[in-house]
Amino acid sequence: MDLEGSVHDVVVIGSGFGGATMAYALSRAGRRVLLIERGGWVHRDETDWNGRAILLDGRYRGQSPVEVRQGDGDLADRPPVELFPNEVVGGNSIFFGGASLRLRERDFERWPISYGDLEPHYAAAETLLQVHGHAGDDPCEPPRTTPFPFPPPPLTAPARRVFDAATALGFHPFHVPSAINYSGTRAPACIRCFTCDGFPCRIGAKNDVTQTALAAADPDRLTVLARTIAARLVERDGRIVALEAVDRDSGRAVTLRADLFVLSAGAIGTPALMLRSGLDRLDRSQSIGRHLMRHCNAMVGYVFPFRTNPEQVNHKQICISDLYETRRAEDGTAVGVIQDMCMPPPEVVRALGPTGFRWAASLSAGFIQTLICIAEDEPRPENRVALGEGLDPFGLPVTTVHHQYTGADKRRRGLLIAAARKVLRRAGGLGGKVKTIESFSHAVGSARMAATETGGVLDPDCRFWPTENLYVVDGSFMPTSGGVNPSLTITANALRVAAKSQR
Repeated sequence: MDLEGSVHDVVVIGSGFGGATMAYALSRAGRRVLLIERGGWVHRDETDWNGRAILLDGRYRGQSPVEVRQGDGDLADRPPVELFPNEVVGGNSIFFGGASLRLRERDFERWPISYGDLEPHYAAAETLLQVHGHAGDDPCEPPRTTPFPFPPPPLTAPARRVFDAATALGFHPFHVPSAINYSGTRAPACIRCFTCDGFPCRIGAKNDVTQTALAAADPDRLTVLARTIAARLVERDGRIVALEAVDRDSGRAVTLRADLFVLSAGAIGTPALMLRSGLDRLDRSQSIGRHLMRHCNAMVGYVFPFRTNPEQVNHKQICISDLYETRRAEDGTAVGVIQDMCMPPPEVVRALGPTGFRWAASLSAGFIQTLICIAEDEPRPENRVALGEGLDPFGLPVTTVHHQYTGADKRRRGLLIAAARKVLRRAGGLGGKVKTIESFSHAVGSARMAATETGGVLDPDCRFWPTENLYVVDGSFMPTSGGVNPSLTITANALRVAAKSQR
């Protein structure tokens, strides 16, 4: 596809929750949209359900490394670890487990917009992603003006085990709202397989954005340009006038022009592109790449005296939010939530399980049940995305990440871990281990919006303050991370920004 020199109404960079939703909304509003994505299309074949191929061998792993320094102590003394993020049309929506929760009213206390500003867009996002849930059961649920589009499915036996144990302990477990096609409103319906969270859906029953936003976009006004690297944005007199890009297969450089540019390359990719483009020289807040958050998460797994999931069904159905507000007064943050979680395949447990417990865990995987603890982490300027000295295979500066959790982050995670242990013991677990999660799948906050130009990178409408025509709609915009998966919030905000950008 030769688009050299052509002019579009909008160029959207990145096809995850934010970018795909923006492309959907603007194409439906009559704009000619070009959507740029580093990765290719999902294969949707048997290998997409192979644990080794997807989770260990990295079937969709990109070619450009991210150099990560993380941990306690002086990060400058630590050698970087190279990560190769997945790159695919649909972004992280391809691999997420479907959890689609709203932030709560108090999560917006440090935002330049309120929950009320986003609420109608939350409702629209739930419709777009076809979320299955039941209102009124979540003890921390924020006000809502509409019911969920679809009811949740009946609980599986493993989920019922967690539900009953949590209830007996005085918690108020509820169906986690889920963007999975349980109701069969389109073909195919979910078959409740065991390869959902972390995997592409081979049959397309997960409501990722390729099955929802991109499928619902105007096909006459949306062009998807896959396997294309966004290299630099060109700014002139307060406007972005072009995107310099590279065809991933041929290596050919192309220049793409538009009236409006939307950046949605993720909380690591977006600030890296802004820095490569020299936009930091215009940023009065001097915070591009800073305040990176990713949640402070852990998995708690307990061994049971029986097989916990002999039918091998997806049972990510239960959420516990009772502790959500218990540290707000002291920390100014949420604590977070506990969710039921499927065990990874044995070969993945053997490779990635808790240190010193991997072989035992892989051999007993059928007798283990797990819960994931998702704790809010604090926005700190020291946690940042920057550019390194080396070059990636496309001749671009390597992206670097520095990240440390605070003691308060870990204490909030510890509260959730303690509660998860109680639930698993009450459910019949004999003993278990904790595995902290080091991924950046929930990364947010590295190009935050703020009420003033010196307070953040973006204005309250997610426009880059110094320019007329550059918006950011991935998780980078979030001033705080909250204590739930950010996917629904990113989708809702993209719908809000799409409406704002057309005025």
